[in-house]
Amino acid sequence: MTTTPTDIAQNARDYARIEAAILYLQEHFRDQPSLDDVARKTGLSPHHFQRLFRRWAGISPKRFGQYLTLDYAKAQLEVSASILDAAYDAGLSGPSRLHDLFVTYEAMSPGAFKQGGDGVEISYGVHPSPFGPCFIGQTERGICALGFADDHRSDAQAVRAEFERRWPAARFREGRAATEAIVARIFDGRRATAAEPLRLALCGTNFQLKVWEALLRIPPGRITSYHALAQALGLPRSARAVGGAVAANPISYLIPCHRVIRRSGRISNYEWGPARKRVMLGWEAAQFGSEDPDAGQGQAALA
Repeated sequence: MTTTPTDIAQNARDYARIEAAILYLQEHFRDQPSLDDVARKTGLSPHHFQRLFRRWAGISPKRFGQYLTLDYAKAQLEVSASILDAAYDAGLSGPSRLHDLFVTYEAMSPGAFKQGGDGVEISYGVHPSPFGPCFIGQTERGICALGFADDHRSDAQAVRAEFERRWPAARFREGRAATEAIVARIFDGRRATAAEPLRLALCGTNFQLKVWEALLRIPPGRITSYHALAQALGLPRSARAVGGAVAANPISYLIPCHRVIRRSGRISNYEWGPARKRVMLGWEAAQFGSEDPDAGQGQAALA
């Protein structure tokens, strides 16, 4: 079904309410706010808010909050190293089936990288997503850009400007009709597994490409630390450099840089805002996680 500017605007408003609710829970967890309290923060009735949240996350606000606790993050980090080791032992690579999304990638030549995409045409569009309006760009070789905006007008223009900075010599043209179907596949796992692989066109240094490939090995609903990721790459003393490459990822969500957090369990350092990173992790835990967040925890506090 074709989306309209009105759909995008409504999606942005819904996401803003979800984000406001999660931030409120984060800031007031010691007060154990009621559903009425959280709903009031979003400007909705408790009934309407509960329905909106369940439609978005598939679970209640209370259960979702449990996925955002510091204790939960730390428990996930304890098993992150073994998850990465298992992925490498399985021989996962670019052309392989990668978790619940089918993704293959092709790196631009060093020459194209240095030339800033000279001669490359990028079609782009802004569409609804579970995490607010998203900007996507694609070339004939695959998806080259994916980012998020807080407003479908002004912020989207700023996002486009950022990707134009990455590809200064490329030609840009709006192509929402083409990019809409791709966005639908990205955020609907059923469509992703029923179609041909999503192709990514990566443009970066050899080191960045190595880190981005490692990110593709982290399953949905799981997290790891910058330190563990550096160790998995055989670079235990280069966590800071690995973090820099993670931050330079041009295709957010598909290359899941949001699944990397600090060893302390704190969630920060995300180009599209730490709140959106927290929301993504909680949403993926709800969609893909198999562990009960209550197991072995009591009443955990929100981080």
